[in-house]
Amino acid sequence: MTASTGAGSGWEALRASLVARGGGERRSARAPRPVERRAAVAAILRAPADPELLLIRRAEHPEDPWSRHMAFPGGRVDPGDAGPLAAALRETDEEIGLDLESRGALLGELPQVPVIGGGRRLPLAIHPFVFGIPDPAVSFELNHEVEEALWIPLAYLADRANRSSFVWEGRGARVHMPACDYGDRRIWGLTLRMIEDLLLVVGP
Repeated sequence: MTASTGAGSGWEALRASLVARGGGERRSARAPRPVERRAAVAAILRAPADPELLLIRRAEHPEDPWSRHMAFPGGRVDPGDAGPLAAALRETDEEIGLDLESRGALLGELPQVPVIGGGRRLPLAIHPFVFGIPDPAVSFELNHEVEEALWIPLAYLADRANRSSFVWEGRGARVHMPACDYGDRRIWGLTLRMIEDLLLVVGP
């Protein structure tokens, strides 16, 4: 499975920045740890002159550790997927009804993000892919996993005045976590980390 690489007007500079920085493995002086499982997400942008980023709020579910968290569309790479990109395309179509192969342009890839759980690195890595949407009025069909999908101005996410922190408690630990609040929505954790990576490349 592939995605269109033909970016519309306004996305060329963003694609060039992503290519120049490069995605894939994060550079580290330490030897990389083996990854047994992979996941992939789609960071979708619209309106290149004043870009907005699409985020979803996951539906509430007692067995979902990310219940009601703000996130990107995406999920685990299944055995039937050709790779992480195919998983990002499939999950986006399943979760919000958006066919990125026909309605989006692949702009590039951000560095892989290792997943931390219980204070230790897990054998799971997330592959973030960046897409541009030429149609600003694109609509969504949310499945049972998604409570809402909304566009957030990239300038809002980049403004440090909109940042806060909170104390996360779990597994007997208390950790101060950075966050970005948008109305009653709190963006933090892996999602915020990937947004920071995106802002390094495309921030206003």
